[in-house]
Amino acid sequence: MKKFVVDASVAIKWFIPEVHSPAAARLLDPRIYLSAPDLIGPELGNTLWKKVRRGEIDPKEASQVLEAFDKTTLEIYPSAVLLPAALELALGFDRSVYDCLYLALAIAQSCELITADQKFHSVVTASPFASQIRWVEDEL
Repeated sequence: MKKFVVDASVAIKWFIPEVHSPAAARLLDPRIYLSAPDLIGPELGNTLWKKVRRGEIDPKEASQVLEAFDKTTLEIYPSAVLLPAALELALGFDRSVYDCLYLALAIAQSCELITADQKFHSVVTASPFASQIRWVEDEL
């Protein structure tokens, strides 16, 4: 079984049609084990809030996305145990602890983080952690 960590930039694409949505959707294969830190819920909620504010979706659709997200087989891990490693990564990359929580989980699980966050992907691929990250469109 393939194993990956996914971030909110990928998860939102499972429910809202965006660029890279088809690539993100292939990750919902039951033969793929997916995990994320518990931060993913609040990040997804915040993205939905922004989309409602911009008129891209209505509040009912945002609620439906949260309900559908809750039904995914995504394994959620507590952020608290990842914070020391995430802070160290954030300081080294000059990126947010939020982004680095996902990478810290991928490192802890000896797997790759799949992201659709181009800036974060670029920073990590230019580092010693390049083998821990994969672009959403990359082959699995």
